[in-house]
Formats: sequence, structure tokens, C-alpha cells
Amino acid sequence: MKITANKFVAVTYDLNVGEGEERELMERATAEMPLKFIFGTGAMLPAFEDALKDLEVGNKFNFSIAPADAYGEYVEEHVLDLPKNIFEVDGKFDSEMIKEGNTVPMMDSNGNRMNGSVLEVKDDVVVMDFNHPLAGETLHFSGDVIDVHEPTAEEIAALSAPAGGCGCGCDDCGSDCGDHNHDGGCGCGGCH
Repeated sequence: MKITANKFVAVTYDLNVGEGEERELMERATAEMPLKFIFGTGAMLPAFEDALKDLEVGNKFNFSIAPADAYGEYVEEHVLDLPKNIFEVDGKFDSEMIKEGNTVPMMDSNGNRMNGSVLEVKDDVVVMDFNHPLAGETLHFSGDVIDVHEPTAEEIAALSAPAGGCGCGCDDCGSDCGDHNHDGGCGCGGCH
């Protein structure tokens, strides 16, 4: 059976960024914890789905997605100095959550949710990056198609529900995705 609209798909893959010998493994979906999704429902990056379309179980894939078709270019204007006092809980700065390297769920003045990465905590401001963690990166995927079938009602329900944690399509992963290494987002498009 070919990968076409509304089919259940499971793939294993390595996602690398960088060029040539300098590529870095960002994420791995294994046979024990594959990426599972319903094809054509908007859960994945369109370019990711385009590259998998019409493949069958047993087919291998190896493709790259340019930044413009993934998470866009890195935009310096998305790095902001935010007043430290907005991170206070009961009048005290939340130093447990707001520390360098942490990803913090935020909301803009219009109520839109987004994640920001804490780059630096200064005396009076917190420097945060609101670019997607993979912005500016060319995504290199290599892997295997391990399952394609008509989805069951249970699979549709599980893969349509809001994800707990990674949103990677591992319907039972909760907050632990096995060998996945998200560092703030799946390269597959499951988290954004």
C-alpha cells in the first residue's frame, strides 16, 4: 500500500542538520518508537509529506528540506530582551524555570502561544529567542517506511488528540520519547 491521503504511516528516521562531515544528529525515531501520523492531515511539514508520498513499506528515503520549506530562516529580531519582572511568581523571580538553556512556554499580547529559549539572564532582563530551534537549518532525513495502512478509529483518535509532551506522533510516549532528542522541537514538524 502506498502512502497517500488519510493513511496511517509509521517511519523510522535520523534527522541531521549541518553540511558534509559537520552534520549533527538532532532526532532519531526508532523501530521501537517510530514517528506515527495520518498522512495529509497537516500534522507534518508539507515538504516532509511530499518526500514520502507514494512510498511503501520497506522503502528507504533520504532527502533534505531547505529552511524556507521547514522552519524558515533564523531572524535576529526574534531575539528579545524581556523585563525580568514578567517572570515573577508571587513577587519572586522564577529562577528554577527561567535559566539559560530552558525552553519556556509564553503568550503574546494577542493570546498566541509560543515557546522561547532562554539565552541569558541579566540583572534586569531575560534574553529570549523565539525562533524555532531548527530555524535556519537544512533538515536532512534518512530512514525507512515501516507501516502504511488504513487507520483504525483508535489510531485516528490517538493521533488527533493533543500530544502530551513532544507531539511527535508517538501516541503513547507521554513526556518521554525514548531515543527522540527534541531540544525544543521535532524536525518532522510534529512540534511547533
